[in-house]
Amino acid sequence: MAVLPPDPVFSLRSPEMGAVNSLCFHESERLLAGTFKGKVFLWDLQTNRSALNFEVGTEPITSLHHTKEHLITQEKGGTITTFSISNSSYVKERSIPGNHLGYCRTALHINANNTNEQLLFYPCEEAAIGVLHVTDPAAPTQMLVADDPQLPKLGCVTCFKPFECASQLFLLAGYESGHFLTWDLSSGVMIDVTELAPEALTVDYDHITNRGIVGSASDKLTTFSYQRQSMQLQRGSELCIKNPGVNCVRIRSDQKVFSSAGWDGRIRIFSWKSLRPLAVLTQHKQGGVMDLAYSPQPVSMWNAPIMAAAGRDAQISLWDLYN
Repeated sequence: MAVLPPDPVFSLRSPEMGAVNSLCFHESERLLAGTFKGKVFLWDLQTNRSALNFEVGTEPITSLHHTKEHLITQEKGGTITTFSISNSSYVKERSIPGNHLGYCRTALHINANNTNEQLLFYPCEEAAIGVLHVTDPAAPTQMLVADDPQLPKLGCVTCFKPFECASQLFLLAGYESGHFLTWDLSSGVMIDVTELAPEALTVDYDHITNRGIVGSASDKLTTFSYQRQSMQLQRGSELCIKNPGVNCVRIRSDQKVFSSAGWDGRIRIFSWKSLRPLAVLTQHKQGGVMDLAYSPQPVSMWNAPIMAAAGRDAQISLWDLYN
């Protein structure tokens, strides 16, 4: 007998919300959703009700990040806006006009050794990457520019992942050409170029297991690792999926599983140790799943860590899987 896919523990819906483009948790009891209409909805997971919603702009919200003190949004077109928390609401602090016509999402890194340092990486025009110091408005914005004439034609940046290794901070960035560049951020120097996956859309990497995963417009997920001494990227195996197109890949922080969000509306769960497929979730039947997010701690309503998923069908599904 075929094994039926599990059901979500809950689905969040609001007539006003519409299609969802991005998700992030604030601690574990609040979930924020960025919509195609340019709004942010805050969901209280103790009541499963929308506690607040507000307009950021008219463009879809491409990505969201929440720290203890700030909410950071990215709109289609590349505009970055930071908000501070004030009296249970969000107050706009500053906005950086964008000039990125692609689909690359921002990435936030919080320094494990210095919690005051929060770096936001965001795509800029052509192949450039901006670095914003979130907690220090006076700090100048840095730029990472791949201008070496010996490089192949890269195209626009499509995805990136900051990570720490041996107390050093690195950035892995994927480009339209399929090449991935690794930057040593302590010196601002590019240290590796590897052709890894064409049409890459999303990347995640776990420094503890030294393995990462790339999703693209194809019907394959590509794994990779680093040669730790030289920090050279090494291509691994490929995992075939039934239908092409992956919007998002996420490795859970306990290194037990990773998940992919497909253009076909399927959420695929894999074992991170063996890379074996574990489940295909079919809750989202109308349009692609756009984003996935894991709660950093157990959610009290279900006494378990929760995975949230959302997309074009105007619902946010919540899952308790393989905990």
